[in-house]
Amino acid sequence: MMIRLVAGTALMLFTALAGHAQSFPAKPVRLIVPFPAGGGLDITARAFGQKLAEYWGQTVVIENRPGASGMIGAEAVARAPKDGYILLVCSPAEIALNPALYAKMNYDPFKDLAPISLAATYPNMIVVHSSVPVKTVRELIALSKKTSGGLPFGSSGTGSTQHLAGEWLKFNAGINYLHVPYKGAAPAVTDLVGGQIPTAILGLAPIIPHVKSGRIRGLAVTAAKRSAASPETPTLHEAGINFESTQWFGFLAPAGTPADVIAKVQADVKRGATDAGVKERLISLGGDPISNSPDEFAAFIKAENAKYSKVIRDGGIKAE
Repeated sequence: MMIRLVAGTALMLFTALAGHAQSFPAKPVRLIVPFPAGGGLDITARAFGQKLAEYWGQTVVIENRPGASGMIGAEAVARAPKDGYILLVCSPAEIALNPALYAKMNYDPFKDLAPISLAATYPNMIVVHSSVPVKTVRELIALSKKTSGGLPFGSSGTGSTQHLAGEWLKFNAGINYLHVPYKGAAPAVTDLVGGQIPTAILGLAPIIPHVKSGRIRGLAVTAAKRSAASPETPTLHEAGINFESTQWFGFLAPAGTPADVIAKVQADVKRGATDAGVKERLISLGGDPISNSPDEFAAFIKAENAKYSKVIRDGGIKAE
């Protein structure tokens, strides 16, 4: 009798989980983007959100909740109901970098958020306003050394991969940089295109149109190889600087979200990453659509945290 009871209970649990997976989503899903509209993270979230809405037959709402280097939006998801209807589309800052920058956070990204999948990676690019008289990274280094107080460079925020790439270059490649943090890539691009800042390190997505128009000039990408979106721009390696830095985006849920819901979202993010329309959109902006398993994404986040924590320690970088 006991064996039958246990077997029956297991069958009921399996049936309940299967039914839950089949029913998700039964209402609109919110994707929280913790940076302003117009940046690479926002563009990627909207490309995937459109496909997820098609797959699910439900409205997918993109909600931008910027501030505190992505932590406002991330905390909102960490505290959200554990049902999969509020998800985070993350960047490295609020997940892998801020733990090394801030002595205290209002959430623990390793305990309060559950990895689902990577969505895309983008190389960062060192760019200057068209009026700046340099065409190579070496010329930029020379100009910076002549600039009293340091050459201002913009990034999408304190603790972003762009900020940390700039700090690495400052301490290891001799660039006399002065960091100017923005609340996301979009406002940084606005000031760069307008000439309010002379140079920046940013992800490719929001700046490629301006590079192609000639408003700004790309000096180098920070990836291992040149980008198909800007093949004329060399890598840092080609300038003799041995450093790589990519911007990556992915999906996370509140910790405790049912495994079947996470598996459902992961499968559909993977499907979206192979969609011809998504690939064409992101590749044109320098992106590489990608997906992996929740376990693989968790390991990737930890590796990125270890990599940039070293940059932060070596540079003595503090949250501003």
